Amino acid sequence: MTENNTPVNDTSPMETEGLLRGRFAEATDQFVERFTASVDFDRRLFREDIAGSIAHATMLKKIGVLSPEECDIIVGGLADILVEITSNKFIWRVELEDVHMNIEHRLIELVGATGKKLHTGRSRNDQVATDIRLHLRNCIDTISEEGVRLLSGLAILALDHSDTLMPGFTHLQAAQPITFGHHLMAWFAMLERDLDRLQDCRRRTNQLPLGAAALAGTPYCPDRTYLAELLGFDGVCANSLDAVSDRDFAIEFCAVAALTLTHLSRWCEELVLWSSQQFSFVTMPDRFCTGSSIMPQKKNPDVPELIRGKTGRTNGNLLSLLTLMKSQPLAYNKDNQEDKEPLFDSIDTLRDCLIALNGLIPNLIANKEQMREAALAGYTTATDLADYLVRKQVPFRDAHELVGGAVQRAVELNQPLEALSLEQLNGAIDGPIEADVYDVLSLDGSIAARDHFGGTAPTQVRAQAQAALSRLKTRDDPR
Repeated sequence: MTENNTPVNDTSPMETEGLLRGRFAEATDQFVERFTASVDFDRRLFREDIAGSIAHATMLKKIGVLSPEECDIIVGGLADILVEITSNKFIWRVELEDVHMNIEHRLIELVGATGKKLHTGRSRNDQVATDIRLHLRNCIDTISEEGVRLLSGLAILALDHSDTLMPGFTHLQAAQPITFGHHLMAWFAMLERDLDRLQDCRRRTNQLPLGAAALAGTPYCPDRTYLAELLGFDGVCANSLDAVSDRDFAIEFCAVAALTLTHLSRWCEELVLWSSQQFSFVTMPDRFCTGSSIMPQKKNPDVPELIRGKTGRTNGNLLSLLTLMKSQPLAYNKDNQEDKEPLFDSIDTLRDCLIALNGLIPNLIANKEQMREAALAGYTTATDLADYLVRKQVPFRDAHELVGGAVQRAVELNQPLEALSLEQLNGAIDGPIEADVYDVLSLDGSIAARDHFGGTAPTQVRAQAQAALSRLKTRDDPR
């Protein structure tokens, strides 16, 4: 829009060919213009760019570079631009390179020469570093909210299934009986660590680069502490060279995203297995599954499969940023333009995966009988029998061998351990196994015996889940 609210026309070549070209004798090649432009992807920073520009103008007024009237004109123009963008009336121009120049150019169109004063005492180098940090900080807060919601859903589901029996696995073979609630709380522990790492990343992200200018600071002596207060930063980047060239915070976020997606991928691998006919441990809601184009009976777990697959792109984004930064001399280099796409992709991927799981996991249906049968079929109480023998003063290695023989007999008879007679359990000898063994050979007895902190006993699972829900209620909001 123009000042008289008529539609904005595309800028003619004559209007833009001099943009940042004062030192050059010819216009930018059209291919180079497209090749070096970032506006197609960095325009998502428009809110942060406008917020940073308003804060910068306010600070320039405070130190006397702008008059109050000039500041008001600039802030008003930026507010108008925000309305244009959010109402899809703003025309983005590739010849203006990036989000910053598009907004500044439009500001000058709207308010005239006063708009040209906005860039006093700053560079696109500290401007973009500020925008990215603001954007990432806001995205971390959104992602954290989704993460906390998922943690809450896990803890509530764990409470519901604190005594639902299932086999615990090692090497994907039934190992020992556990509860479904205990398994869910293992997922909870993974994600809780991830969210803690995310908050650590937020603290290092939330430092202000603005005022560093191109690389050496600015003679206008900006009040950077005031800028930090205006924009909600915790502190100010201490070195101007580092302020404009540092992308550690982006790399750190991508590392957290990659590790978090690794955890989510492990959950999803289990969901894919558990929802198969071979396991049938859980039933996923139909709205999170798809059908086959040729096999009408199919119910495909596409959501967990996609999350499992998207882990690869987050790992790739991390490697991309590490490689991007590994050879850069101080300070800013054009290479840094390549930081945004992998960062933005990791942000979007992590957020969307958490949203998907927030819809899926609380609505899982546990097939309790199938889980219990699988725990019985896997001779998962064999270790309990060995522990029983140890309590009878049998050395553990001897107990291990005796129990191995008992399991072999159960396999031959196609029966669970608890169905064997005392004679069958003891073998051909008059062994130490007595009638009280059946108290520990049952699945319920096995899990009840592990009644200690971190154990799978239902009382412990309930205590863990309730403590987790209490922690979530008091979890600090960094904002």
